[in-house]
Amino acid sequence: MELLVTVINKKECRGAIKSGCDILDIKNPGEGSLGAAFPWVIREIKESVPRNTRISIAIGDIFNLPGTISLAVSGALVFSPDYIKVGLRGIKSKREAKYLLEKLVKTVKSSHSPFTKIVAAGYADYKKIGSICPLDIPEIALESGVKVVMIDTFIKNGRSILDIMPVSEIEKFVMVCHKNGLTAALAGSLLLKHITEVKRIGVDFIGIRGAVCSGNKRTNGLKAHLVRNFYKKAAIMR
Repeated sequence: MELLVTVINKKECRGAIKSGCDILDIKNPGEGSLGAAFPWVIREIKESVPRNTRISIAIGDIFNLPGTISLAVSGALVFSPDYIKVGLRGIKSKREAKYLLEKLVKTVKSSHSPFTKIVAAGYADYKKIGSICPLDIPEIALESGVKVVMIDTFIKNGRSILDIMPVSEIEKFVMVCHKNGLTAALAGSLLLKHITEVKRIGVDFIGIRGAVCSGNKRTNGLKAHLVRNFYKKAAIMR
């Protein structure tokens, strides 16, 4: 299981890398669960880390605007990220999701970026926000060419994804992903105490932010020693 750590500036990314994160996730928590960072912030981070650093860029909790989101993906590709995360916040049906994700995959392919993968993220609290059920996303991802699927939480009120979504449903999500050759990711107010359980479920990587920030608040600064604690426990579990 790999560790994806969200950073919001150049200063944070240095601490995250030194503390052992596997994937550096760049986003802006002030704009939502998968809020997009400004281009100059991404550029500063990209230029300050070793060239072999794996990078993830979030482009927002999106709505059903395939052309707009495809253009956002095209912009993110300038930075040659390993992953581009798309939060399917405003997608309400399988048909909408399949059409959108097909266009995003096509955008990546047409840009000749063979190493960049689209991450399709659904939300455990989908009923509250009127979004698509995350358990439907692996099937849609398979049909549209997406290789990585994530479940996150949209409402950031301190409740963990394990408090919102039954473990049996997360297990089913991971099983379906692996059965179809997809990477399964999990995020959403995960704490150090959850590491053993998500590892048992078989998640490929987890995303963290709040638990490694001052005061356990995702909009506060990242603390390197907290990242180190997560990494140590994740490493032991590998």
